[in-house]
Amino acid sequence: MLYLIGLGLDLRDISVSALERLRKCKVVYLEKYTARFPYSKKDLEDFIEKKILVVERDFVESCEMVDEAKKKDVALLVYGSPLFATTHVSLISEARASKVKYKIFYNASVFDSIAETGLQLYKFGKVTSMPEWKPSYTPKSFIEVVKDNEKIQAHSLILIDPGLKIKEAINQLEISANEFDLKIKKLVICQCLGSKNSKVLYKSFEEAKQLTGVREPYCLIIPGKLHFVEEEFLKNN
Repeated sequence: MLYLIGLGLDLRDISVSALERLRKCKVVYLEKYTARFPYSKKDLEDFIEKKILVVERDFVESCEMVDEAKKKDVALLVYGSPLFATTHVSLISEARASKVKYKIFYNASVFDSIAETGLQLYKFGKVTSMPEWKPSYTPKSFIEVVKDNEKIQAHSLILIDPGLKIKEAINQLEISANEFDLKIKKLVICQCLGSKNSKVLYKSFEEAKQLTGVREPYCLIIPGKLHFVEEEFLKNN
């Protein structure tokens, strides 16, 4: 059987039912390519009392664990909620096609925790993500999503790829915004939401450009039209 288990946002957030099932699994995988964890692999192993095999995107996308799950109980641990990434949804599709039984253990994700900013969740538009740029790879399509959200005065959540530091992320955002003629006045920076290092920063864009030391995982929010309650809450962060 295949188990997709959401770890939530901090070390001890895994549900009791998921933990009980996990400890009976023969093989436990952990994917680390969709988020940077606020705790170590060893800390997680000590807590769940199981050895963990860290896997990359190519292994998960190969669906090898679905074949394994035909013969034994296999678990894939995912930071946040288990169906956050499309590759995890594909695992379920493959399990169905292969007639492999599966169970999903849901948990909190960034989509829940951004409510800590005081921004109203129903006022968020499309979610987008920012990858780390390379010399020959500088995608700016995330700004197109922000511009679409701006048309309906919605808030924009930008997920940041693991390893991309805050200085580089703000720089990429500025370059992209200038190219698409987007004026960013304010920015919300969400650090390690749901963990002991949780922090929400509400800054002007110029102030955000000077930020250092923001811990991973973090995300950025470009606010749309603010209700006065939202604005007051943000100012008091």
